[in-house]
Amino acid sequence: MKEMMSKQFWKPLLTTPALLSTAVVISTIAGTTSAVKATETIASETQTLTASARSESPALTADASAVTAQPVASTAPVNQLSVYSAEGKVEPDGVSQVTSVSQLSDVQPTDWAFQALQSLVERYGCIVGYPDRTYRGNRALTRYEFAAGLNACMDRINELIAAGTADLAKKEDLLAIQKLQEEFAAELATLRGRVDAVEARTATLEKQQFSTTTRLVGEAIFTIADAFGDFPQQGGTNTVFNDRIRLNLLTSFTGKDRLRVRLQAGNATRLLSNPSIPNAQNNYQRTNEGNLPYDGGNPAADGTVTDPNNSGNAVALEALDYRFPIGNNIFANVFANGALHHYYADTVNPFFEGNGGGQNALSRFAERNPIYRIGPLGAGVGFNVKFSNSLKLDLGYISNTASNPGPDAGLFNGNYSALAQLVFNTGGFKLGLTYVRGYERNTPGLTAGNNFNLGGTGTTFANLNNNSLLRGRSFPVESNSFGVEASFQPTSSIVVNGWLGYSDANIIGLGDADIWNFAVAVGFPNLGKKGNFLGIVAGAEPTLRGTDFDPVNLSPAFASRSQDFAYHIEVFYKYQLTDNISITPGVIYLPSVNQNAGIPGDNSNADVFIGVLRTTFTF
Repeated sequence: MKEMMSKQFWKPLLTTPALLSTAVVISTIAGTTSAVKATETIASETQTLTASARSESPALTADASAVTAQPVASTAPVNQLSVYSAEGKVEPDGVSQVTSVSQLSDVQPTDWAFQALQSLVERYGCIVGYPDRTYRGNRALTRYEFAAGLNACMDRINELIAAGTADLAKKEDLLAIQKLQEEFAAELATLRGRVDAVEARTATLEKQQFSTTTRLVGEAIFTIADAFGDFPQQGGTNTVFNDRIRLNLLTSFTGKDRLRVRLQAGNATRLLSNPSIPNAQNNYQRTNEGNLPYDGGNPAADGTVTDPNNSGNAVALEALDYRFPIGNNIFANVFANGALHHYYADTVNPFFEGNGGGQNALSRFAERNPIYRIGPLGAGVGFNVKFSNSLKLDLGYISNTASNPGPDAGLFNGNYSALAQLVFNTGGFKLGLTYVRGYERNTPGLTAGNNFNLGGTGTTFANLNNNSLLRGRSFPVESNSFGVEASFQPTSSIVVNGWLGYSDANIIGLGDADIWNFAVAVGFPNLGKKGNFLGIVAGAEPTLRGTDFDPVNLSPAFASRSQDFAYHIEVFYKYQLTDNISITPGVIYLPSVNQNAGIPGDNSNADVFIGVLRTTFTF
């Protein structure tokens, strides 16, 4: 109780030197009193205060007699804390800054001012100690020392305030903003009105939108094309103007999946066939070598067409599939209609692969290795398995008799093709190793059809056509096809692609047939303008190079030919007119159409040039 009363009594006394020191500092700065007088007055008052402290504060009396305050030279700055020894010598360098109260050996947690001292030292950093790491908290305080300590703390507080308000706007900034606001008041009001109008329109669109999960992606193609040369000999071809339209409804339910519903209409017809001449010779002249990606089949005698690329512009469901993830590294693709292996598998032919559209290569052959198109347009599944950033696996199964419940049909007992592929990707180099196992049985009553379908590429012989190769007979075919695909892009302005494909087709009941194809493609992205593309392709479309069964089973059209490779050279330049419109002129050169089968009994090359001008609209 006594100790508490002593503290309460002593605290008011500590205020007195603060007031007096403030007055003296102001007096010194103003220059109204001489430095010597001020010094003497301060020293006198300090001695009086010290004596008072000895008699009135037991807590400070113990060490007070050991320290005697001495006058400070008038030249010392007021904020410099000078410490004096018991002998009266000035020790201006005797102070030592501390960062923790624990560094002061004579300060204990039980001291009544411990928390205050700890805050001043550790929070504000404005208390110093003696060289011997003591604080000497019981000695008397001179007004100079008080002024120096107070000034140090005030400086620290000002620093904290400045740091805390550094990012606040200044008065000048606020005035400038106010002036700008007044100057552009009319523009701000107009902008506010526009924002209100946009909000109203957005609300209307949200109420009337087609779907919250589905978006429409469309493509329209206009093409002018013609073929010039020695094939076909009878009837020739004329300049045609064709179109093809695709409307893709793409729906996502989770943000990672995609349901695709594709509606399609078109009237494109294959240039290098002539259905208007109803004789056997015409069948020999048909070929798939000049097919564009969106070319369709030729109308039958009754005018019907089964190829959706030539539906007489009647709208049809061309593709229906759903893609979704399984875990983090697997994607599954389920195809209900129009399945193709290149819809899920990487064809390793960037910039040329166009998925049968009007954006990239001109011809179907230049889009990819033809073995990806074996057994097309059915139902099935496909999987993409990612082992790492540089290695992935593609797997798939497609049947184009999946919807037929009849004999030798259905999903697993009819036509099918199964694909397995490894793709390695390192930097700008990519390599694909592809295997396709297939089985196809053509309709026995079909007078002119392919027993082995390479997706609208290659010669009639390579497709094991009934009439041109097998004397009008139909056989089931099982095949094993192998492909090696590579792509190298050393810079962003050039890409080099290539592939080699081989099919061992077993014509059940006859024997084996060897079918080869290869190509090298060089492309120059963004040539002349962003979005432009110059493409050059040279290779050989699927060509039947030999059979191991008796030639008596072969049609004369093949037996009399030299079996040259069906070479294909293509040059095109896509010019991106706008973000949504491109124009692509190009030329396809076929120096040995249908393995030189253009003129019966003549093995000379039958050169053909196909000129194309394609305009593509995307929306």
